[in-house]
Amino acid sequence: MSRTKSRAARAVAFTVVAGLLAGCGGGFLPRSGPNKSEIYAGSVLREGDAFIVSVNPRVTAATAVLPALGFSSAFQNANPIGPDTIRPGDTLGLIIYENVEDGLLTNAGASASLIDEVQVDAGGFIFVPYAGRIRAAGNTPEALRRVITARLDEQTPDPQVLVRRLAGDGATVTVVGAAAAQGVYPIERPTRTLTSMIAAAGGVAIDPTVAKVSVSRGQRTESIFFSDLFRNPRLDIALRDGDRVYIEDDTRAFTVLGATGAQNRLEFETETLSAIEALAQVGGLNPSLATPTGVFVFRNEAEAIAEAVMGRDDLQGTQRLVYVLDLTEPNGMFDARDFLIRDGDTVYVTEAPIVAFNRTVSAVFGTLGNATGAANSVATLAGN
Repeated sequence: MSRTKSRAARAVAFTVVAGLLAGCGGGFLPRSGPNKSEIYAGSVLREGDAFIVSVNPRVTAATAVLPALGFSSAFQNANPIGPDTIRPGDTLGLIIYENVEDGLLTNAGASASLIDEVQVDAGGFIFVPYAGRIRAAGNTPEALRRVITARLDEQTPDPQVLVRRLAGDGATVTVVGAAAAQGVYPIERPTRTLTSMIAAAGGVAIDPTVAKVSVSRGQRTESIFFSDLFRNPRLDIALRDGDRVYIEDDTRAFTVLGATGAQNRLEFETETLSAIEALAQVGGLNPSLATPTGVFVFRNEAEAIAEAVMGRDDLQGTQRLVYVLDLTEPNGMFDARDFLIRDGDTVYVTEAPIVAFNRTVSAVFGTLGNATGAANSVATLAGN
């Protein structure tokens, strides 16, 4: 066989090999997801339905919108309930001293009579022997003491009365969820505010950095991160009778896919989460697969934020945005550190181009060296 025919045969063989590689690389082989060019092909500029945006400080500032958790002015401006005000359902303790040996209420030889655990009825009244039915609700223990004293003074000389307000079923708060001791607790002097009531219930039984506290009052429910209660004492609201306190884990989550240390749906481990921290939760980029120029964040963005990001005012409704982070840029790591991940985000890391090439070569020939051998074999067969 002439040298010219041999070269021609080799050229044909390599053309066949290249065709096989191109065909396999076009999507026939398994992979973790789309590559950079395929993601960019979905851009609005290329007749797709998503805006592709490179992350920079301006974009980071426009998208730094966190869930609006906190208490309204109606909750914050509520005054603490007076701890000494008697309410229906409260339990009182009475001690009555009489200045005679044989009194109305005292036993023979005793100077005082103990009337313990007198419950205020639904109408706000209590009954005291020889004093009759007395309205207790709305009074302080001192005011009620004077009323009872005045009533008994008509029956026995110079009576002395002590009134104690015991823990009862009057003004109460229900604490449920991830509290160490769920239950119904009375509003007393030490438990008039939210944090003190949570403390009375044993505190939170979950990681406080991801705990969320919701307070339901009537038909209204407002929530706050547990850690914010300590950073801002103004948010430690006064409680009201019938309030319901629910403690739960932060339910926000995001998904990480592609060439990372793991692919999973993860919950937020902190109140705020950056793109760098999100990648760190799955072990960072896979050094054998990932390209640091292709970190994408897929998000459905609200109209107002999308317009701020795009610098436009003609968008209608929720928009699909794909944020691009290039960690190899001079400020790439800083941008990723400052870009905040939000609930429902999908973080996707693309594979390096060489990975797809090596996978294709391995699938067709096992190794790149075998590819050359195969080409030589084809050329030899062609020569024969």
